[in-house]
Amino acid sequence: MPTPPERINLYAAWFGILIGFATGTVEGLYFHDPSWLGGYASWTRRMLRLGHISLFGLAFIGLAFVLSVSYLKLEGKKVVISSWLFLIGQISMPLVCYLSAYRDDFRYLFFVPVLSLICGAVVFLDAGLRA
Repeated sequence: MPTPPERINLYAAWFGILIGFATGTVEGLYFHDPSWLGGYASWTRRMLRLGHISLFGLAFIGLAFVLSVSYLKLEGKKVVISSWLFLIGQISMPLVCYLSAYRDDFRYLFFVPVLSLICGAVVFLDAGLRA
């Protein structure tokens, strides 16, 4: 029996929250040092902060998706497609942020999470409005 898409998104959201706690703990050990990773305004440090907050922010989007699908009693192909698009965005956004912190050429990959999240929202809204 296949796992319903909202169940996958629910566990992915909680996993994102857990990873957000872990990365915040590691980064928090050094935040007091004004020169850490080139200072507060450095590219590296900004990308680490963005990656950290995206873990939480996109986890909450995942939880909103799960609650919305349940509340609206949605099902079907569009729910599955939007589920996968949100998962791609939730995984790729912090990944691209952390890779960009390592090497700024990875910033050119931001279109992957951005487009997947936008398309996920569009497909979800289409599924909900046509239900």
